[in-house]
Amino acid sequence: MQAIILAAGYGRRMRPISDHCHKALIAIGGTTILARIVEALSAIDVRRITVVTGYRAQEVQGYLESRFSPELFQFVENDRFADTNNIVSLSMGLSRVDPDDDVLLIECDLLFDERLLAKLAAPRKGNVALVDRYRTGMDGTVVSVADGVLTEVFPPEVQGADFSFHDKFKTLNIYRFDAKWCQRTLRPLIDVYAQQIDDNCYYEIVLGMLVGLREHRIEAEIVDGDLWTEVDDPVDLGVARFHFEPDSRPALLDRSRGGQWSLQVTDFALMHNVHFPTPAMMAAMRHALPDLISRYGSTQEVLNEKLSWFVGCDPARLQVVHGASQAFPILADLVGARMVGVPDPTFGEFRRAFPGAVTYTDGPGVDLDELEELAARVDLLAIVNPNNPTGTTLGSTGLHELIGRHPNTRFLLDESFIEFSGEPSMVMAVEQSPLDNVAVLVSLSKTLGVPGLRLGYVYSCDARFVSELGRRLPIWNLGSVAEFFLELLLKFRPELARSVERTILDREEFRRLLQGVAGVRTVHPSGGNFVLVDLEGPSRVATEARAALLRDARIDVKDLSGRFADGAPRLRVAVRRSDENVRFTEALEAALKSMPW
Repeated sequence: MQAIILAAGYGRRMRPISDHCHKALIAIGGTTILARIVEALSAIDVRRITVVTGYRAQEVQGYLESRFSPELFQFVENDRFADTNNIVSLSMGLSRVDPDDDVLLIECDLLFDERLLAKLAAPRKGNVALVDRYRTGMDGTVVSVADGVLTEVFPPEVQGADFSFHDKFKTLNIYRFDAKWCQRTLRPLIDVYAQQIDDNCYYEIVLGMLVGLREHRIEAEIVDGDLWTEVDDPVDLGVARFHFEPDSRPALLDRSRGGQWSLQVTDFALMHNVHFPTPAMMAAMRHALPDLISRYGSTQEVLNEKLSWFVGCDPARLQVVHGASQAFPILADLVGARMVGVPDPTFGEFRRAFPGAVTYTDGPGVDLDELEELAARVDLLAIVNPNNPTGTTLGSTGLHELIGRHPNTRFLLDESFIEFSGEPSMVMAVEQSPLDNVAVLVSLSKTLGVPGLRLGYVYSCDARFVSELGRRLPIWNLGSVAEFFLELLLKFRPELARSVERTILDREEFRRLLQGVAGVRTVHPSGGNFVLVDLEGPSRVATEARAALLRDARIDVKDLSGRFADGAPRLRVAVRRSDENVRFTEALEAALKSMPW
């Protein structure tokens, strides 16, 4: 078997990186994309590689000949690379191969595990394409598969507005072609297209014509679960580095704090309700999306009214915010408090908004006498109920009484996880027995399962405070997609309630599973959709456990090393679906067993 590597293209989507370096020579994981391909081909005993060059041809050829045996390669240069497409490069490559050998075709911008090519190495007759199930972040040509063979090929230009990807497969752009079929069928048709019909099209057009004919069967080898990525643009480059530089995964995730849809990571670090929205809601969102993205959302007044219907409160007491994080700098400025009390530990927005705050301890567990004493001497007391990351939950009735006993102190009550606690929201208590000295802050993404929509609100009976907050918000504070979701919520209240109940049951079962893991000291009770896990051993155990989970299981979790006064290793673990919770438990046990203590 011999191989053709298509490496002629300029890599326009990779600009500006490709302005100074051929994209196949970009370094990832201590080597280059092109070197990885050649090493993988050599591992399956490919003895001859035809490299079709174009852009920076001498750079590519010089690199390969200096790193590998020059006898391994033959080079053919497509000097029309700037105004033709890959069908011309393939035509030129096929003209140079030995007609008696099967051909392995591969494009130069692919990173993959070597074992992928082993799927094509065994002696076999016929044609084979490597394909993977389509998922978010993929682009380019997709195919349909039935009974193990390609049935249709869909290049990007035929993927219209109503095109469905849910049952499609992405081609890896790695093919094995039978020698006779390649010479008698594929090469003549490729040549005709490239020379007489359209030299600026993709070779997949020709493959699409052929797979529709029974005598030109191309088998589909599904690589589901195997690691690979196509590097077309700088975003793809970041994904590739995540995949193929596993030791850097914690740092990459800490830098982005989200944006994981292309990384194939199971996220136990950030919390959201995995049982909501429902499939019916998602179907409605998909149907509405073309209309939504072409229209503005409503004014803040209308948004407040729509959310108040869901919350069940007076709209004059509420301001919708673009995620609770939007409210923090505004609240800090409006309150203007000289002395602020916040829990320790808690999530970082409070520290950023109130950098000089005094703290009260949540160990886990809050001393109510300490809280009472602090309420008497600060201007603003922040209470997170349930608290993140401890899960500590205080009774809403007791908090209402505490606030009432200190009318000269302002209270900021974060209730982003209250739905999972079994405690009623302070909003309902204050609606019935108004208190002007409390503002309730809620990030809705935890309960509603839509962190990407950035939904939250601030509630208060202090009319001046609410009005001033609204004055500082933009006229279009939510996008139309988020607003439409608010409308859908009114139709799906029972489903939301069931999803919360399911999450609570999953949380308690998850706690039981985790408590049985060797190396876990304590799994604390929690009122949120997460649990705090104390590990045995030195502080670095948590950091190393997270790294091992990312490296070996592609699971992320929140490392809380150094966040507590005792320095004990701790993880905050989000609650996901029951099967995922089981998988996490097994992966954590394996990670902890690998520790040298």
